[in-house]
Amino acid sequence: LDMDDPMAPEVAAVIELPDARATALQFRYLFVADGAGLQVVDVTDPRHPRIVPGARVVLDDARRVYVARSFAYVAAKAQGLAIIDVEKPERPRLYQMFTADGRIDDAHDVIVASTNASLFAYVADGRNGLKVVQLTSPDSQPRFYGFSPDPMPELIAWYETKRPAISLSKPLDRDRAVDETGHQMAVFGRLGSRPFTLKEQRRLYLGADGNPWFTSDEVRMQDYVPVPAGGKRQAGIGG
Repeated sequence: LDMDDPMAPEVAAVIELPDARATALQFRYLFVADGAGLQVVDVTDPRHPRIVPGARVVLDDARRVYVARSFAYVAAKAQGLAIIDVEKPERPRLYQMFTADGRIDDAHDVIVASTNASLFAYVADGRNGLKVVQLTSPDSQPRFYGFSPDPMPELIAWYETKRPAISLSKPLDRDRAVDETGHQMAVFGRLGSRPFTLKEQRRLYLGADGNPWFTSDEVRMQDYVPVPAGGKRQAGIGG
C-alpha cells in the first residue's frame, strides 16, 4: 500500500502469495512467512515487487517471522523456532531448528529484542505459554560482539499462560525515538542521532538511476602502490 497520504491509502502492487501469513521488511527485501516456509521478495521498487526465484526455506507450518540484523526468526509451529541466515537475502539458508529438546513445539509468534548486551527471542508457544530464548550472551560467546554474531539459542525461562499464547506485541527496536517530523525527541541510555528516513536509507544502496549499486572485493593491482623501503605509503591512482 502507498501510505504517502495516510488518510487515502492506495494499492501500489499485489504480490501473488496466496498463503502469506506474516511479513518483515528489511531495506530492499520483504521476508514472507507462508504455508510452505519463508519466501523472499525484492521490493527495491515497491510498485514492481519481484518474488526472488529459489529464495525459499521450506518449513511445514511457518506462522510469523521477525528479522534481526542478518538472521530471520520464524515461528514454525510444531517445528519450533527456525533460525534462518539471511545475510545474502536472495540465498537464504537454514541456520538451525531450535525446539529446546522438544519443549518448544507449538510456536505461533516470535519477536526479538535486546536487553543490555544480550539478544533474546520471545516465543508465543501456543498451549505451552511464553518461552524466553537467549540468543547471545557473554557466557556462551565471550567474543560475541559485532554487527551480527551467530546466535546460540538457549531456553532460559517460560511462563504458563492461562490461554494459548498465539501472538506477541512488537518490542522497542531502537534506543532512540523520533517524532512525526523526523526530529529526535528522546534518547534512551546513550548519545546518538535519529534513525534514517526512507530517502536517507535509499541513498545507502541505490544509485542515481534508482537501481542498487554493489561493491566488489576484487583488488585492482593498477591501484596498488608499494611502499618504498624507508618511505611512506602514497595514495594509489586508478587506471
